[in-house]
Amino acid sequence: MKKTALNAMHREMGAKMVDFAGFDMPVQFEGINAEHETVRTKVGVFDVSHMGEFWVEGPEAFDLVQKVTTNDVAALFDGKVQYSCFPNGKGGIVDDLLVYRFGEEKYLLVVNAANIEKDWAHVNAQNEMNVRLTNASDELSQLAIQGPLALKAMQKLTDTPVEDMEYYTFKVLEFAGVPEVIFSTTGYTGSGGCEIYFPNHQAEKIYAAVLEAGKEFGIQPIGLGARDTLRLEAGFCLYGNDIDDTTSPIAAGLGWITKFTDGNDFIDRTLFEQQKDSGVPRRLKGFVMEEKAIPRHGYEVVDAEGNVVGIVTSGTMSPMLHQGVGMAYLDKSYWKEGSEIYIQVRNKRAKARVTRPPFYKG
Repeated sequence: MKKTALNAMHREMGAKMVDFAGFDMPVQFEGINAEHETVRTKVGVFDVSHMGEFWVEGPEAFDLVQKVTTNDVAALFDGKVQYSCFPNGKGGIVDDLLVYRFGEEKYLLVVNAANIEKDWAHVNAQNEMNVRLTNASDELSQLAIQGPLALKAMQKLTDTPVEDMEYYTFKVLEFAGVPEVIFSTTGYTGSGGCEIYFPNHQAEKIYAAVLEAGKEFGIQPIGLGARDTLRLEAGFCLYGNDIDDTTSPIAAGLGWITKFTDGNDFIDRTLFEQQKDSGVPRRLKGFVMEEKAIPRHGYEVVDAEGNVVGIVTSGTMSPMLHQGVGMAYLDKSYWKEGSEIYIQVRNKRAKARVTRPPFYKG
């Protein structure tokens, strides 16, 4: 099992560790609900060093990124980040990712930990342009500092203004005395904050500085358990649950990152354009439980008569709403907001209502 550079610190802090995507990762410290609330109301720090990072460089770097991702890379400027996905050539998704533009000939792709090898093979297979690709996944550490007080707390560690940074932008700056840290106003919680990237050998120093700077704001280390409940409350997709090699971005409600602009000739463009025009049989929709029940991945969605009309992809008990929330692929008749559906929870049918995420608007 792989370990991040912060593994020893997690263990010293009493983290409960689990195997996640081949990494020994903290699933919780104090407890999922308490950690979740900390991020929603104050500030929390996640070790997400298991994520993958690929550098794409050279005169044709733009062409390669434009080909392998569905969003329009031409809309990026230096210092801008974009959410996107890799289409697989068969109408499905290899992975979802972030694209960072450092310059006309330099991009950084940030991919999911479980898909690093698959993504690396995919991007290399599409590289007919002699673009220089570097897999930096094993050399870089990443922290996600999330919550309404995150940027205020982190401003203490840099002289570069960060509190007024726009969502989905980044700067390269000195942070906690470490030069050339990538500081990005991105995240996976729906509560604001930043994600920072730096070399592994600086990880313990930066982690300690972040915890110290955030002390007056109530900062706590947060595990992967709360990361999942937070992303689900915000309505963010999880690869392997809500999207995978068989789901199209159109069906997954990711049409907003699938841009059919002139010159954006990405893999599967024609197919996705047809799906946008003609429609798909099922789409990913959010729902909130109206009865006391916790929806789970794989549960069937049925109508009032018990006919199967969908499948749950993600579900949990929302720590902020104290209601079950989830996402499911539903038949067309049930896409409308407010539609009544039932989740088959073992031998019981529990009523739910189709609701557009985010479920929690804090």
